[in-house]
Amino acid sequence: MAIRLLARREYARAELGERLASRGASRDEAARVLDELERAGYLSDARFANALVAQKAGHYGKRAIAHALREKRVDATAAADALQSLGPVDELAEAAALWQRRFGAVPRDEREKARQVRYLLSRGYSMSIAFKVLRRAGAADVDDGAPG
Repeated sequence: MAIRLLARREYARAELGERLASRGASRDEAARVLDELERAGYLSDARFANALVAQKAGHYGKRAIAHALREKRVDATAAADALQSLGPVDELAEAAALWQRRFGAVPRDEREKARQVRYLLSRGYSMSIAFKVLRRAGAADVDDGAPG
């Protein structure tokens, strides 16, 4: 059963253990199977972490990706290594690109501004980054109308 699950996608060790337990395996059986899968190279927290980081990079901030790794209970060393593979990230530029793809226009009112800020926050960016993105977008909009 575990091989069938792994054939579909990567799993973190803890996540696969939960799946096996929910399907009737005892803790001892699940641990034995997980150990065997790791030895055979079929199960790897590091590989799972790298796959999750690659999937979410560019769509989520580093904080949101780190949170997703913690939620899946990925080994801390594997999670740190995977996040390190992102390299130095310019969160402001990433958030601005994400905002541009999603909205592309300065908010018309406070309600729209709050919606856009919530969107960036839900993607793992800080409040200060969200406001900087909107301020820069507003400044760019003003600059576009200036003669020059």
